Amino acid sequence: MGEKLGILLCVWFMLWGFCVGRFVVEKNSLRVTSPSLKGAYECAIGNFGVPQYGGTMGGIVVYPKTNQKACKSFDDISFKSKPGGLPTFLLVDRGDCYFTLKAWNAQNGGAAAILVADDRNEPLITMDTPEEEKADADYLQNITIPSALISKSVGDSIKKALASGEMVNINLDWTEALPHPDERVEYEFWTNSNDECGPKCDSQIDFVKNFKGAAQILEKKGYTQFTPHYITWYCPEAFILSKQCKSQCINHGRYCAPDPEQDFSRGYDGKDVVVQNLRQACFYKVANESGKPWLWWDYVTDFAIRCPMNEKKYTEECSNHVIQSLGVDLKEIEKCVGDPTADVDNPVLKAEQESQIGKGSRGDVTILPTLVINNRQYRGKLDKVAVLKAICAGFEETTEPAICLSEDIETNECLNNNGGCWQDKAANVTACKDTFRGRVCECPLVQGVKFVGDGYTYCEASGALHCGINNGGCWKKTQDGRTYSACVDDSKSCKCPPGFKGDGVHTCEDVDECKERRACQCPECSCKNTWGSYECSCSYGLLYMQEHDICINSGKANTAVSWSFVWIIILGLAAAGVGGYAVYKYRIRRYMDSEIRAIMAQYMPLDNQGEVPNHLPHGNV
Repeated sequence: MGEKLGILLCVWFMLWGFCVGRFVVEKNSLRVTSPSLKGAYECAIGNFGVPQYGGTMGGIVVYPKTNQKACKSFDDISFKSKPGGLPTFLLVDRGDCYFTLKAWNAQNGGAAAILVADDRNEPLITMDTPEEEKADADYLQNITIPSALISKSVGDSIKKALASGEMVNINLDWTEALPHPDERVEYEFWTNSNDECGPKCDSQIDFVKNFKGAAQILEKKGYTQFTPHYITWYCPEAFILSKQCKSQCINHGRYCAPDPEQDFSRGYDGKDVVVQNLRQACFYKVANESGKPWLWWDYVTDFAIRCPMNEKKYTEECSNHVIQSLGVDLKEIEKCVGDPTADVDNPVLKAEQESQIGKGSRGDVTILPTLVINNRQYRGKLDKVAVLKAICAGFEETTEPAICLSEDIETNECLNNNGGCWQDKAANVTACKDTFRGRVCECPLVQGVKFVGDGYTYCEASGALHCGINNGGCWKKTQDGRTYSACVDDSKSCKCPPGFKGDGVHTCEDVDECKERRACQCPECSCKNTWGSYECSCSYGLLYMQEHDICINSGKANTAVSWSFVWIIILGLAAAGVGGYAVYKYRIRRYMDSEIRAIMAQYMPLDNQGEVPNHLPHGNV
């Protein structure tokens, strides 16, 4: 009776968490180009297979005459398209078997995608993988074709068109399935440390191991911001003191997880899972605060390998060994974990429960594991390549990191006819830029030189350095050890250099200055044409002056002129010296004369002074 009550409680936790929430069905676009059905319709992305996030896929629809629910294999018919033909989209009806089995049978039959028509009039739902333990994990992980659920009305319309003999062409479009606003992608991974929950636990552990390398590259270089999350439930207040709640919950029933083995009499309890989930969340918190959030991937991978439940190593001691091996502060993690037995809130787990509630376009997290990319829930196979494609679809076009443009992730459309963009093969310059979503034709920036144009029919180099790229598209040639170019750095036009004539783009021909009598025409001149210039010599040992196009005396004539110039300077300096000396002597003499006259004036009258009388008048005697 106690075991049944425990199972009932576990189901109650799950229903309580799910039913009060808001589940959002992630959708993509289905566009029909056939005349009677032309238009765009919504379809729900299946939570298995590989949706072509960021891309499109076109094909023709086939509705089988038998096995219309695709619950059995298609042994007698092949849906594989012939060379040159469009891919086949297999339309099947809902019901009688798992969605995944329908997709598996369609894939084995050669279909490129599967469309499941709903059998009831209702809002679209998400096709998920089966929860049963007997589900074959290998079979689920091997589904690679995309899947979509369409409404009953759309399915009936397609069947009617096919029955009338009309060919129905459909284009599945995932380009806007994920927002792609900027050069960084934010994504969350809702996971669980439990490794005994069957195929889903196995698939998420395998995913973490395989995706770790790519995730760490993206995180270290700042291309992504990753956050791990963990789902917990709370125990209903009426059952907090029950044995079952105590075994599945910590912090007085606030944070709970189902029993790993669904058997309360053996193995680990749900509270053990909650504690390990909390330790992983705290590990990320401490590592992120130290600037190394990518270490979370190492910890989770190492913990899964070193501390499995089936080897009885799913313990705090084993966890501590892994933490210490990665060099993360264990004391800070223990401080973050706190006391699981205390009747208090744990800040980390409380924040996790609040994060489970959907915000904006993202619904509540109810499926485990769940990947959320740019606030949209990922739908599809939990596989390294499939998830990486979805993350790459979240980058703004032309900002994707190199890992998104590898051959395993996308096809380089620039390799086929240069993507229809402008190209200069001689300079090895192209306007085609490969992106995850396809390609763009955009004039490039090469070696500091900006090309301008429409990117499709032409691009022209511009700026001061444009001659460094294919010589600016102008003529250039080297001959006899000389190189001439028609490119001018400060001009967009091509102009043949002096000594040449032509259009400057395709040709520049040497001008024969001698024949055309443009230079070296003086009587004593002898002209010889060279490539790009000319040579002019003078007879009788004369010297040619190009700026005046004349021949002048060289040697003695030049020497005589030079010495004459020197003697003129010397004589000029001598004359200046004599003149200066004469002025000096004259000034000294005048100065001396004035001094002598002043002295003599004190003792005797000078010639230029009147005679002074030396007797008194008679009247005064």
